[in-house]
Amino acid sequence: METKTHDYVYENVSHIENAEASRRFIANVFMWMFVALGVSCAASYIFAFVPELSSLLRDNETGKSNLLGFAVMFAPLVIVMAVGSRVQKISYGALIAIFIVFAALMGTSLSYIFYQYNLDVIGTVFITTAVVFGVMAVGGYITHQDLTKFGALLLMLLFGIIIATVINVIFIHSSAFDLMISYVGAAIFIGLTAYDVQKLKRIGAGIEYGDVSGKKMAIMGALTLYLDFVNLFLFLLRIFGGNRK
Repeated sequence: METKTHDYVYENVSHIENAEASRRFIANVFMWMFVALGVSCAASYIFAFVPELSSLLRDNETGKSNLLGFAVMFAPLVIVMAVGSRVQKISYGALIAIFIVFAALMGTSLSYIFYQYNLDVIGTVFITTAVVFGVMAVGGYITHQDLTKFGALLLMLLFGIIIATVINVIFIHSSAFDLMISYVGAAIFIGLTAYDVQKLKRIGAGIEYGDVSGKKMAIMGALTLYLDFVNLFLFLLRIFGGNRK
């Protein structure tokens, strides 16, 4: 399931050119992003391979989710929507706790991939995602081209593929259409990675590094990049996953 948070998180942030502040902010963003990925990987693996835990979410024989499994699947989306509009009112400590819980829930909900794909395929696609994400992140950070004009287009395309996915799941049931959506989705999140890193670089240049609001913005920035990474991984997994189990 694809979730996303964007511009509404960064309202009322001044854009002052301060290269050192920007570098420190981006480093903090990526630190929290890596923490979230680590938590998600651990939760995903545990809830896939510990039978007592996996049985809480799905039938271990068929891999089909039960009611709790569906609840866990949608919980991260609810958290993103709730936190995104109230980030200024949430304390820094509470935001960290919510962020960690979000990452754990995302990892738990993603444990289903171990039932659909071989472990070596998952590992290969994860490494591929990390390489592609890293290249685009560096590109977004160092490029002098303004990517703002591409952001609105990419977000419109994102909403378009969400609608197309729902239509395909409910009405069309076409594997070819699903593959096409996956290619478009991967392209969108490749572009959004560069766009989001550039946006966060500019935001970081106008934030006091030790300020509480700056620290909270770093966590929200990490959430944005985390979602870029996870969604890119899922689309690439659907493209290159080959024959499912």
